[in-house]
Amino acid sequence: MASLGPTLSSTISRLNLLAELSHNHNTIRIFRALSCSLKPQKSSYHRRLFKSSFSSANSSSSTSNCSKTLGSDLVFNDNLVVLGIETSCDDTAAAVVRSNGEILSQVVSSQADLLARYGGVAPKMAEEAHSQVIDQVVQDALDKANLTEADLSAVAVTIGPGLSLCLRVGVQKARRIAATYQLPIVGVHHMEAHALVARLCDRDLQFPFMALLISGGHNLLVLARDLGHYLQLGTTIDDAIGEAYDKSAKWLGLDLRRSGGPAIEELARQGDAQSVKFSVPMKQHKDCNFSYAGLKTQVKLAIESKNIDAGIPFSSASIEDQRLRADIAASFQRVAVLHLEERCERAIQWALEIEPSIKHLVVSGGVASNQYVRARLHEVVARNSLQLVCPPPSLCTDNGVMIAWTGIENFRLGRFDPPPPAIEPEDCQLDLRPRWPLGEEYGRGRSVARSMRTARIHPSLTSLTQASEYQSS
Repeated sequence: MASLGPTLSSTISRLNLLAELSHNHNTIRIFRALSCSLKPQKSSYHRRLFKSSFSSANSSSSTSNCSKTLGSDLVFNDNLVVLGIETSCDDTAAAVVRSNGEILSQVVSSQADLLARYGGVAPKMAEEAHSQVIDQVVQDALDKANLTEADLSAVAVTIGPGLSLCLRVGVQKARRIAATYQLPIVGVHHMEAHALVARLCDRDLQFPFMALLISGGHNLLVLARDLGHYLQLGTTIDDAIGEAYDKSAKWLGLDLRRSGGPAIEELARQGDAQSVKFSVPMKQHKDCNFSYAGLKTQVKLAIESKNIDAGIPFSSASIEDQRLRADIAASFQRVAVLHLEERCERAIQWALEIEPSIKHLVVSGGVASNQYVRARLHEVVARNSLQLVCPPPSLCTDNGVMIAWTGIENFRLGRFDPPPPAIEPEDCQLDLRPRWPLGEEYGRGRSVARSMRTARIHPSLTSLTQASEYQSS
C-alpha cells in the first residue's frame, strides 16, 4: 500500500486516507475511509516503533529455506517482528516474520471441504469459515513463534484485492490486536505481497524486476520498478488461469479438496497433450493480456462431445473414460500454459525496452506451484537471458508470510497506520479494497475489452504511492 503519510510521526494515516481518482478530472481527492477518528498518539507508541527487546525471543524456531538465503541488502538493524494476516479468499492464514527474513511461524487453515462441496468459493460460506477459525489461526501462529502480541512490532493485514466479506474478517482481527496492544498496522496489497515474498527468498532479487502473478482470480504481468511502483504490462480480460484450472477440474469430476490446479496437473501426466486440439487464446492480439474464458468453453465442449459425466467421480469412471479425461486435462494444460508463455515472451521484450537492467522474472501466486508451469517458464526466461525466481510452493499459495514480509518492507519506509482507537463505533467504515489494481496500465498493453478506467473501484497502489510522494515533496 502507498503511504499518504511520509513520516513515522505523521497523523496522516496510511490506511485512513484513500485517494480517489476522478473519472472526469485529472485530480486526486483525498478522504478518510477507515478510521472514524484519528488522534495524535502517545509518545510510548513512537518508542515501540524501533524497540529491540525481541533479541531475547526464542530464535530456534524452524525457518524455511528461503529465509536462509536472505541477502545482506535486505537486512536492517531494526529487529522488527511482524504478524501477517491473510483472509482475502478461501484460506485463513497467519505468520510471524522477523525483519531479517526469519520465518518464526506459518499457519494456514484451508477451506478445501467447502470448495469441494460448492464447486468453488462461496463468499458467504467462506466468510463464516474465516470467522470460525481466525482467532485460533492467529493464536497458533503466535504460539509457534513462542511470542505474544506484546512482543510484536506491528500487524500487517491484506485489505485488497479479494472478497469483501472475507477481507473484513482479517482486517477486523488485525485492528483488534493493534488497538489492544497499541501496535502500528500496515494495510497490504495482496498481489504486491505475492511479488515481494520472492525478495525474502532470493538475495539477488533487486528492483527493477518483472513479475507474473497467477492465481484463481488474477493474471498479472508487471514491471516492478520499486516498492509501491508497478507498471502493468498485461492482465486478464475475463478469467484467470486458476479459474480455468478449477472449472476444468470440476467438469472432469476431479477431487476439488486439493483444488483444481494440483488435480489437473496430476491427471495431465497420464494424458496425451496433443490429443485434443484446443485453440490458443488471443493469438491475433499482439499484446500481453490474457483470456481464459474461451478456453474454458472449449474444454466444456470437449467433455460433452466425449460424453463424459462429471457426476461420476474420476476414481469411479471406467478405464477408457479415465483416459479420455486425462487427455483433455493434458491438452488443456498445454494450451493454458502456452498462452502464459507467449504473453510472458512479449512482456519481457517490452520490459527490457523500458528497463534494460532487468535480470529476473518472478512467478508467484497459487498457480506458480505447478511444476509444469515452472518448467515451461524456465525455458522462456532462459531464451531471454533472465533468471526465474519462484518462491517455494508453500509461499506461492495464499499465506501469512508474504503479508508479514510486505508489511516489513513498507514499515521500513514509514508506510503504516498508527494504532486504531481502542473502541470503534459499530458503523465504522473499514477500508476494504476488493477491486484494487496493483499498477498503472502500460499504453501498449491497454485492453479495449477491459479498460482500467471503468473497471476499477479504487485507484491503483502505484497511483497512491505517487500521490504520497508528491505530497511529501
